[in-house]
Amino acid sequence: MQAGDLLSERTEVVIRFNEADPLGIVWHGNYIRYFEDGREAFGKKYGIGYLDIFGAGLTTPVVHVSCDFKKSVKYGDTIIVETRFINSPAAKLIFEYTIYNRDNMEVVAKGKSIQVFLDKDTAALQLINPPYYSSWKKKWGQP
Repeated sequence: MQAGDLLSERTEVVIRFNEADPLGIVWHGNYIRYFEDGREAFGKKYGIGYLDIFGAGLTTPVVHVSCDFKKSVKYGDTIIVETRFINSPAAKLIFEYTIYNRDNMEVVAKGKSIQVFLDKDTAALQLINPPYYSSWKKKWGQP
């Protein structure tokens, strides 16, 4: 892996019955859950999941999330959530997302989330990159 290479992961999600409205269309709030599915898959692939972070004495609450809706998906559809790590010198986890309908690869939504690092015991905001995060970034070529 080269320094600055884009880190990304894709995961598939089958739209469940309880995620749709009476017309069978996915309720807009569920897209944020799909972003979470993407972050979980990314964390598992790259060793920066919530339990990894918690084990390092930290938590990472979401402080910002946005979603632009392009097309609707329905109950029974399968979507692909692509999650991309956006490197930043700040002590933040920034991800961008693209959700595709697997059947036709049309973009159905795009989004972004930002998480900050807090000490798990004191909830103190980490203003500089914690050692755990600095080591992780170095391992994956993220300056």
